Amino acid sequence: MRQSLHRSVGSYLSVSIGLAVILASLFFGAVSTFATPPPDPVLEWIGIMNDTVLAAGTSPLATSRVVALVSSSVYDAVNGIEPRYQPLYVKPNAPHSASQRAAAIQAAYSILLDLYPAQAANLTAHRASSLAALAQHEGATSVNAGIAWGQTVADAVWAWRLADGNAPPPPPFVGVLGIENTPAALGAWRPTPLLNSPGAGPQFASMTPWVLTRPSLFRLPPPPAWNSAQFAADLAEVTTMGVYSGSQRTDDQSKLALFWAGNTALYWNRIAVQLSANASLSFTYNARLFALLNVTMADAAIACWDGKYRYVFWRPITAIRTGVGSQAADPTWVPWLDFFPTGTPPHPEYPSGHSTVSGAAAAILSAEFGENTSFTVTSDVRPGTRSFASFNDAVAEVANARVFGGIHFRTSCVRGNLLGQAVAGYVTANAFRSLDD
Repeated sequence: MRQSLHRSVGSYLSVSIGLAVILASLFFGAVSTFATPPPDPVLEWIGIMNDTVLAAGTSPLATSRVVALVSSSVYDAVNGIEPRYQPLYVKPNAPHSASQRAAAIQAAYSILLDLYPAQAANLTAHRASSLAALAQHEGATSVNAGIAWGQTVADAVWAWRLADGNAPPPPPFVGVLGIENTPAALGAWRPTPLLNSPGAGPQFASMTPWVLTRPSLFRLPPPPAWNSAQFAADLAEVTTMGVYSGSQRTDDQSKLALFWAGNTALYWNRIAVQLSANASLSFTYNARLFALLNVTMADAAIACWDGKYRYVFWRPITAIRTGVGSQAADPTWVPWLDFFPTGTPPHPEYPSGHSTVSGAAAAILSAEFGENTSFTVTSDVRPGTRSFASFNDAVAEVANARVFGGIHFRTSCVRGNLLGQAVAGYVTANAFRSLDD
């Protein structure tokens, strides 16, 4: 009798609970909606940012500023609602009821719209999609408050960086053009053959950094003198390994040079997205991680350009066609990358921008995920993926890529990596710190 009653009560409860679930699903929507967490707007809008940059053909140098603008705005918007870390620029002043996710979406959208008005339709469609997905999880009042706060932060960061020295652009920089055949021109940069463009981005050499106290804070020593043994070794390596035809490169070395010839900051953002997803990091933590990563890369680019326009060192194609010391001039020498749209960049050689920015990014991600973390990466300019067992392995391959591409000397890559590491250490110690520290 007791067992029968127990079974009857159990059956009644099961039926009642089942009906309640069905009614709830009809009233609120599918039950799975509530089981699925809301999308991570940080990772989502990092992807949108990457696509927007590529669609516009933004240069790697300009991209370093773009990614910092977007990520710092998202960070201050998210952190300003429930402060856990030091703000970068905008002090927390948002209602606690505001949606952090909506704030992140609006901040990223607003900055990208300011930077890329020609892509307004696409960006607005992404915003609508992001907010529609969020509306399934958060109320309209919270979302609207988050949107308002995100816009406030984006406007403040945008106004702050309008005065950073990026604009207006300075007069064209042509180096020693016009005195090429004089002793003063040995080792000095001038527009390179084939492209013959003025130096790009000289204003970045004096741009206001994001966290560094000045662009020259970690200025490297001068590059090896053109008549030094170190330069002779660097020149011999790039002459044989970086030439377009008849080089000593393996097939894989030729491929990796092309693979890494794209937009530096975007490689490392894709790597960070992959590692964050693997680690299931929270979206509030991602807001900090990507701000730290991208602001560090932006300051690394500024520090790198300080060196480039301080030392104004020549590119391999110029040195090899000129002839230096015991190495005779080769007026027909062409680097591997110069037969592709990603050829010799139009700015001074030392230090390497790719290596400086990669060294900075690798230092940040190594501190977060561990040095010997495995990952894969895709390229902006070539199909396929490349895999690495550590961040050091990736940074070493980036250096090889620039030498094998025929556009950098080895010393420039080695020292650039060290410069990036120094910048990363400084930014980590002085910004984005936990309020509990």
